[in-house]
Amino acid sequence: MVDLRFQILRKPLGLSFTDEDLAAEKEDILLGCFEDDSLEACCMLTKTEPKTVRLRQMAVSSGLQGKGIGRVLMSFAENIARDHGYKRLTMHARKSAVGFYEKHGYKICSDEFVEVTIPHYVMEKEL
Repeated sequence: MVDLRFQILRKPLGLSFTDEDLAAEKEDILLGCFEDDSLEACCMLTKTEPKTVRLRQMAVSSGLQGKGIGRVLMSFAENIARDHGYKRLTMHARKSAVGFYEKHGYKICSDEFVEVTIPHYVMEKEL
């Protein structure tokens, strides 16, 4: 999962993960989509408030993007969040992915900001 996230999200920006980045994830909920033993997509859920969870590090293998795997993973992540008692899902969405999240009912709730060197928006959805 770390390698998929690196290849899709960090390497194109010239970034990597630090030991501190990875250690901070130990309480997160890690989700993945597999075909046999191959990881095709992943994301993480991080608790931010008692009833709010943040979707992070959504990544789909480059050859599989646009085939519906992200949609399935998003729906699964929302169900897992509900199962854990969360009422709201938030994220820092890359500007290039805003349309994908809007199709799934997420709303922009911030001004544009820069994170990991690229434009983002805070988006959220009531679960």
